[in-house]
Amino acid sequence: MPFVRPDVANLLAMLASAPGPKMEEGSPDAARAMMLAMKNLTERPRGDLAHVRDFTIPSPHGHAIPARVYSAVAAPVPGPVVVYFHGGGWVIGDLDTHDSLCAEIARVLGLTVVSVDYRLAPEHRFPAAAEDALTAMRWLATTPRAIGHDITGLIPAGDSAGGNLAAVVTQQLHGELPVPVVAQWLIYPGVDMTATEGSMTEFGEGHLLTSAGMVWFMGHYMGSEPDLAHAYASPLHAASLAGLPPAMVFTCGLDPLRDQGRAYAAKLIAAGVDVSFLEATGQIHGCFTLRAAIPSTQADLHACLAALKLLVGETVAPALAEAAE
Repeated sequence: MPFVRPDVANLLAMLASAPGPKMEEGSPDAARAMMLAMKNLTERPRGDLAHVRDFTIPSPHGHAIPARVYSAVAAPVPGPVVVYFHGGGWVIGDLDTHDSLCAEIARVLGLTVVSVDYRLAPEHRFPAAAEDALTAMRWLATTPRAIGHDITGLIPAGDSAGGNLAAVVTQQLHGELPVPVVAQWLIYPGVDMTATEGSMTEFGEGHLLTSAGMVWFMGHYMGSEPDLAHAYASPLHAASLAGLPPAMVFTCGLDPLRDQGRAYAAKLIAAGVDVSFLEATGQIHGCFTLRAAIPSTQADLHACLAALKLLVGETVAPALAEAAE
């Protein structure tokens, strides 16, 4: 039997005893309400920050993309910006479900964080989420003063489906923007929609995210799209990852998506990309927004942030030094 942390075991036991249907047995609207309600019970409060503001990003597809900017300082100076894409299987989740997490990232890193919402399925199927993520990155690269300071680099980040989007925008936009993508942070990312074996079945029941849940998510998002290996769907299947910016990849030992994250980190390393890889033993998918229910997660998050800070420093420092000469 795999090791399960005591605080993880307590949460899983509580969820197993809760009445009602499973997420994949209900509607997307019911699942969205369930995620918000769970957040209020299992996530830490936002805490104090100098600056939090909602705004929108215009889209060429005729809608406004909701976003929220976080800063730990009242007068931020030019610097890298973390662009965060929330998880939720491309079907659930929003700015509020990941509000506390984004605030903690801004507080610990000392960097501005921009949390980006995106159109959800099944109302907006593939590739709507990827299109919104790409649009947000391009807009931030060309409209930096909208967040209150100049941007010296972009750091795509996200968990689960958001990790998928962070990987997609990094692959598609690295080297194409007026502001460089200096690092990427992939948190238990879904990067291979063709995966059906390994951790997908080993942890497919009883560990919060289930294999049936993944089928439900992908069915709503992908619809009748025949190519699950499409570049916007399964970034693991890219022909090459050479030349991409440094990556911080975080996986969980009890996660159906664990093997995908491992494989993506390995492929980055094989391509010569600087990678910091962390795996949390005895931990489950979605833990970064369950920090009140799983207190040990806070240390996992801070370990990721410490590793990311080193990656960003190694990438940005030489450029800053060159600019100062």
